[in-house]
Amino acid sequence: MSEAAFTVLVFALVYGWLIVSRGHRAKGIWIGIGALFLLPLLFGARPILGPRDLFVFEEGSWASINWNVMGIFIGTLLVAEAFIYSRVPALCADLLIDKSPNVGWAILAVCALASAISAVAENVATVLIVAPIAMSLARKLKVSSVPFIIGIAISSNLQGTATLIGDPPSMILAAHFRLNFNDFFWFGGRPGIFFAVQAGGLAGFVVLWLMFRRYKQPIELIEPEEPRSWVPTIVLALMIAALAGASYVDPGFVWFGAAACMGAGALAIGWLWRRDRETALKVLKSFDLSTTFFLAGVFMMVYALTKSGVIEGAAQYVAQATGSSVVAAFVLVVGVSVLLSAFVDNVPYLAAMLPLVDAVGKNMGLSSSNMLLPFGLLIGACLGGNITPIGASANVVAYGLLNKSEEGGVSFMQFVRIGLPFTLAAVAAGSLFLWAVWMWF
Repeated sequence: MSEAAFTVLVFALVYGWLIVSRGHRAKGIWIGIGALFLLPLLFGARPILGPRDLFVFEEGSWASINWNVMGIFIGTLLVAEAFIYSRVPALCADLLIDKSPNVGWAILAVCALASAISAVAENVATVLIVAPIAMSLARKLKVSSVPFIIGIAISSNLQGTATLIGDPPSMILAAHFRLNFNDFFWFGGRPGIFFAVQAGGLAGFVVLWLMFRRYKQPIELIEPEEPRSWVPTIVLALMIAALAGASYVDPGFVWFGAAACMGAGALAIGWLWRRDRETALKVLKSFDLSTTFFLAGVFMMVYALTKSGVIEGAAQYVAQATGSSVVAAFVLVVGVSVLLSAFVDNVPYLAAMLPLVDAVGKNMGLSSSNMLLPFGLLIGACLGGNITPIGASANVVAYGLLNKSEEGGVSFMQFVRIGLPFTLAAVAAGSLFLWAVWMWF
């Protein structure tokens, strides 16, 4: 068996495991990496991956595990935990609810808040912050909280795509194309993915408004939550400012993002330790090591596909299948991404597809600064997860919260009835925006 064929076989087995198992993703992917190292040795062949491949630096960037992205991910998680503890997000939610004319608009406001928070914090954390507010409001009004919690989850997933620190897929895209924080807003003289997500967000919120407009009950004024401290908010703002200026210090996206975020994370946890040592210990003990190792493993598996020549061969095949038509390639990338990410994890999917999409674009004559296909991939992969309750981690958490609630849970199709129209509207608007920006102008 050739090196490329063996790599594809291992990748397929690992991916199959990721589809059927939600509890041991990191273990599964690192077992696959171990197989790429050990099994060739048993047959006297050269190992496809080895220990040295953990730290591959080629052409001015990390080629296997992107340690800059890993640092950004870890630091952002720690800052987000302190931000949640500060109760500032809960204060914002209370103020938004009090300013809303009725329940329908209040829930839309809470969904908008979830969107804003998820642009700078992990989506699961966002759902855990905002969902109890919506459930409490629904309980007071004696209405079902199901559409509200689903709306919060899918809104969170939407805006997590908009910035570099919003979600792991955005970090992976930034790592592959060496994009800095500002590039998500403006790249190559054109609007970036942030504005495409906002176009999709507007379309998605129209769908939510049509669903929530029947909730016309008046709002009872509530006592705003008292924030514990504004220090984590200041730390978060400083971290974002540092990332915004990272391109001046580290143009190659190699180290500064990790340093800034890890420094901010250490500062946030240090503050939390002094204020509430018990909570700080709980945060450190419950740190998401599984997702951290999973993200590192995804980088390694994709590096194996690239190293063995699989990506290059697949790119040539896709170019032939689409007849070198950019519009056909764009529709194929977005459509397949939406369909697959509704049922499988978007992190390994996007990581595997990015080098392929990059190669396809080059084969079609698109310049290296034209981000039509990569941004289309990100839109499809991240927003497609909103269709089903298993398409994204935030959806799984929302699904679990509803199943544990007094209402007795939510069915798969109840979720789809809200997630599907929201996703179709958001993906269509975001994709049209991308096409207009990157091909018409």
